[in-house]
Amino acid sequence: MVILEKPVAALSRSALERFVREARSAAGLKDRANVLLTSSSAVRALNRRFRGHDKETDVLSFPAPALERTSRRRPALAGDIAISVDIAAKNAARLGHSPAQEVKVLVLHGILHLAGFDHERDNGRMARREAQLRQVLRLPVALIERAHSSGRKKVSRKRTMRYKAGAKAV
Repeated sequence: MVILEKPVAALSRSALERFVREARSAAGLKDRANVLLTSSSAVRALNRRFRGHDKETDVLSFPAPALERTSRRRPALAGDIAISVDIAAKNAARLGHSPAQEVKVLVLHGILHLAGFDHERDNGRMARREAQLRQVLRLPVALIERAHSSGRKKVSRKRTMRYKAGAKAV
């Protein structure tokens, strides 16, 4: 499911839903992923609530609890992804591509987290996979590649989230 609380120019709900399916398939993620496009303030509130960090970020991933993944009543849920359209637009302008392309880069990054990748602990495994999939999906420079090219030691502000008992991310 895609929720467009804040729309992105040249990116319809149906186009984003198609891209999510394509990215899930390319990443080998069989389970569904929900995607929320929203404001920086909403993503900041999620970051504060689920991580205790009162700051903006561009993308958050919320893997579903194991119980959700084994439900037989409906297709399994891998988790939810929340994206700040505001930050995506700023990054797109800075990097010279469209906000729609930037949202897709962020969706791919979130999907890889839902598939179990963790760039902060995997010795470059996620970075390599993201670079491969970026080429397959015809996307501009990936998040992890940007961080490495800027020379920063800490990879990025992207975080994998864990649900608190009974809380929902999206």
